[in-house]
Amino acid sequence: MANSWNIPKWLEDEVRERDTHCVYCGVKFTPFKENRTTAASWEHIINDASIITSENIALCCCGCNASKGQKKLSLWLESPYCKKKGITVNSVALIIKSALSNECAV
Repeated sequence: MANSWNIPKWLEDEVRERDTHCVYCGVKFTPFKENRTTAASWEHIINDASIITSENIALCCCGCNASKGQKKLSLWLESPYCKKKGITVNSVALIIKSALSNECAV
């Protein structure tokens, strides 16, 4: 059974186990009621909701997700938000580094 984002339960469990901190800024997730900005949010790394794979689904904080929006990953990493938060190609999680290398290969 899939969740409301059409992510199958097995994939949701796999991603939740892998991504215990934001894949972009590295913040430890907090409960939504405690702090909305640092709560976990589902992310399609490549902005295509039809790509539901462990390589494209990740958890990031609501702050990073709101900032990234529909921007291409490599362009977003150059944004003022990322510069202010110290988010770089080198600081992001391995799953994001992998997505960036695939983005460059396209």
